[in-house]
Amino acid sequence: MLPFKKWFGSKLNSEELISRLDTDNIPNHVAVIMDGNGRWAQKRGLPRVAGHHSGMKNVKKITMAADAIGINILTMYAFSTENWKRPKEEVEYLMKLPLEFFPKEIDELIANNVQIRMTGWQEGLPDYTLKAIQDAIDQTKHNSGLILNFALNYGSRKEMLSGVQQLARDIADGIVTADAVDDAVFSRYLLTHPLPDPDLLIRTSGELRISNFMLWQLAYSELWFTELCWPEFTEQHFYEAVQEYQRRARRYGGL
Repeated sequence: MLPFKKWFGSKLNSEELISRLDTDNIPNHVAVIMDGNGRWAQKRGLPRVAGHHSGMKNVKKITMAADAIGINILTMYAFSTENWKRPKEEVEYLMKLPLEFFPKEIDELIANNVQIRMTGWQEGLPDYTLKAIQDAIDQTKHNSGLILNFALNYGSRKEMLSGVQQLARDIADGIVTADAVDDAVFSRYLLTHPLPDPDLLIRTSGELRISNFMLWQLAYSELWFTELCWPEFTEQHFYEAVQEYQRRARRYGGL
């Protein structure tokens, strides 16, 4: 297998790049923190919202790249519970992106058998945002291919606290006993249930942290960081992350 850094010097198309991956070691679930949209725009003298618009267009490209190599689940961190602190105009723009993205891309997503899901809290989201997302979920619910899961209005600490609170209520009501609580039981109280934990996390923009994203679920995930901002992250870079994942030995605490 050629080192990925050698690939960029040649004129390989996507099919040739894919052929250099180990098809027996494709991550089942890849999570992506799509960071750097605003900084990408500001470096080019553009408003931050222009970066969010370019980032939105990149979602479909990476979704198709993931589907092409047999990834089953792609979770995109689209908006965190902390992002409400951003300027009102920027938040309003972000909330309107699903109204543009889904009507434009839904036919191709359906044609590629992609199923849309959302992980996060509906409370606080505008009705028009929820409608655009729910329409996409309804239109793709019978698809059996790649799951494109948007983490929207999501924060992991809130998720775990809510899960603990519900678990405590269920113990008090006799639905479950304290001694029966293990990793699998607790995972059922998280918003991501029944999705499996990510095998690989990708974060763009050079930040080396996970920013309150899937703190429980990422316990044994492979982490891959890049200096590239999300709008400039290409299919080639995605395949580079997957190849790096394939180089690593996942021991889960063993030898």
